[in-house]
Amino acid sequence: MNALPASAVVPARPGPGPGVRRRYLLCPPEHFAVEYAINPWMDPDRPVDRAVALRQWRALASVLRSLGHRVDLLAPEPGLPDMVFTANGATVVAGRVLVARFRHPQRAGESAAHRRWFEAARFPRVRTATEVNEGEGDLLVAGPRILAASGFRTTTAAHREAQRVLGLPVVSLQLTDPRYYHLDTALAVLDDTRVMYYPDAFAPPARRLLRRLYPDAILARAPDAAAFGLNAISDGRHVVLPAAARGLAEQLRAAGFVPVPVSLPELLKAGGGPKCCVLEVRSARGPCPGAEPGLRDRRPGPGDEERGAR
Repeated sequence: MNALPASAVVPARPGPGPGVRRRYLLCPPEHFAVEYAINPWMDPDRPVDRAVALRQWRALASVLRSLGHRVDLLAPEPGLPDMVFTANGATVVAGRVLVARFRHPQRAGESAAHRRWFEAARFPRVRTATEVNEGEGDLLVAGPRILAASGFRTTTAAHREAQRVLGLPVVSLQLTDPRYYHLDTALAVLDDTRVMYYPDAFAPPARRLLRRLYPDAILARAPDAAAFGLNAISDGRHVVLPAAARGLAEQLRAAGFVPVPVSLPELLKAGGGPKCCVLEVRSARGPCPGAEPGLRDRRPGPGDEERGAR
């Protein structure tokens, strides 16, 4: 899957284009807790304030709506404290939905919840993975391809399955640092041709491949990566990222993007950030029905209201 022709290399370009209106699926952290440790950030003995987590999550949802994006809600379920991290629940390409199969049993129930949501939303092609994959945590759509991670959660067999089901070529990248256990903690897709990433999170062959594919990528420094700065959401112009990643915000600004800082320290206690909380729902007609190139900061109209809001 990694043997790409030279023509697949993305050429350098001067800067980002206009933002595009997106459709996102979020889940309120009404049952959020750190009850187990399945990544290095989680410590069940460290207190978690659910009310604070909910307040921070609401601020994130508000920012996304203020940028003109549609926010849909997945109903939280008791006994699934990590449901707030909807990015891990599925990958959606052109209306095709590949629902995740989680590695750890503590999160297994989230798959069924995601499948029910997509079926209720009348997506015609919904399939639950047979191989272990953790959705957009490890499968990031990057224009004409999917960047896919292995090493901690998602298997390389899942990469082959994703390529068959979702219809895009998959590029496999091995993660090596357990702090960056999902691809979306070590790399962010900025638009169809640009990414930002932390090189030290990847095995040497993956670094070489990323340099080849994205010669003009933004390279994060260690402090910004440790602040979960790469767990970011981009609409092609605005980049929503943790406020603590100040250096990365400056790099984005210098590259012509508009950094939009948010603060989610309570969710970071579970190893999550802005992107972890957001699953992009890509319809067969584009990023969102009625997608609008040239998006500007604005409040949503009547058609943008989230369903099931509390």
